[in-house]
Amino acid sequence: MIIEPRTRGFICLTSHPKGCEQNVIDQIEYIKSKGAIDGAKKVLVIGASTGFGLASRITSAFGSGASTIGVFFEKPPSEGRPASPGWYNSAAFEKEAHKAGLYAKSINGDAFSNEIKKQTLDLIKADLGQIDMVIYSLASPVRTHPDTGAKYKSVLKPIGAKFQNKTVDFHTGVISEVSIEPAQGDDIENTVAVMGGEDWKMWIDDLKSEGLLSEGFTTIAYSYIGPSLTEAVYRKGTIGRAKDDLEATAFTISDSLKPLNGKAYVSVNKALVTQASSAIPVIPLYISLLYKVMKEEGIHEGCIEQIQRLFQDRLYADKIPTDDKGRIRIDDWEMRADVQARVAELWKEATTETLPKIGDLKGYEKDFFNLFGFMVEGVDYDEDVNEIVEIPGLQ
Repeated sequence: MIIEPRTRGFICLTSHPKGCEQNVIDQIEYIKSKGAIDGAKKVLVIGASTGFGLASRITSAFGSGASTIGVFFEKPPSEGRPASPGWYNSAAFEKEAHKAGLYAKSINGDAFSNEIKKQTLDLIKADLGQIDMVIYSLASPVRTHPDTGAKYKSVLKPIGAKFQNKTVDFHTGVISEVSIEPAQGDDIENTVAVMGGEDWKMWIDDLKSEGLLSEGFTTIAYSYIGPSLTEAVYRKGTIGRAKDDLEATAFTISDSLKPLNGKAYVSVNKALVTQASSAIPVIPLYISLLYKVMKEEGIHEGCIEQIQRLFQDRLYADKIPTDDKGRIRIDDWEMRADVQARVAELWKEATTETLPKIGDLKGYEKDFFNLFGFMVEGVDYDEDVNEIVEIPGLQ
């Protein structure tokens, strides 16, 4: 079939297998071009199919020669219906990993569930014995608690007062005012239950109790802080409370890993175009201005560049540099004072008329469609493609 992008708001309803494959190959080639990283050799990536999780799996495998197990929740293809992009990404990754002689297997299902945890633990026991690193990169809007059966839904809301500011429809370039009512009732608790640290800790506790963690084991989860422009709706909002919980959980996990000389970290990453960030009002406008500034300064990074730098310069350094709250900061270039000052100036000037000149909406749009395998260089979108693609190591 010929597959074209079909969008509804901040979601693309289709994905392109060849485009996703090329995207993955491009990331692999980037990692190989940067040289070997002396890192973990047996790695579990929870949330391995897109964004930072996928970049982490690629960097582990092709930077450090690691055996990887990826856990994700993706929609497989059916006749006449493409899979979700993460399915095609994972298929392409495994194909390339196996070609390179690397161990790579995957599990598709709800990572919050006890069933998927048990399946993963059984696979580690059977194939790897122990693991050296867990990368926790889940981005789900809902969670069913595996023990109580309670269902939680996260919300993106400010706390205490209504939020009003500019936003942009990145499809049309039209800037408008957005208004978001503050959190009510159980909004904060629900968001923390979905996006906080409880599930991360459950994974590590289960792995540790089964003796599946190696001496010197490391685990890392990803977070975001961002600028004052977005803090009311992000870092000081419901999602920020969840990130606070995630970051606090790193210390709890580290305490439990002391007998193994293990450690848990949170890495604060830069703002990037992801399926999740596209849904957050204000963020697309902020990113389009940020991209413009960072590209002009020659310090722009995508997911793969961020994670390669994180692994090479931070995670496997002799002494891992952290901030006063124990976090690894790989958002350092984004949060540079000169960069933020320039973005704040541009924000004041941003209108529908000025944005094409002062922002990088085209860069934002390209990155968004790249997530789904569209607008990828070197792909013929007029060509018939087979939507039915298997993941070679799917369990």
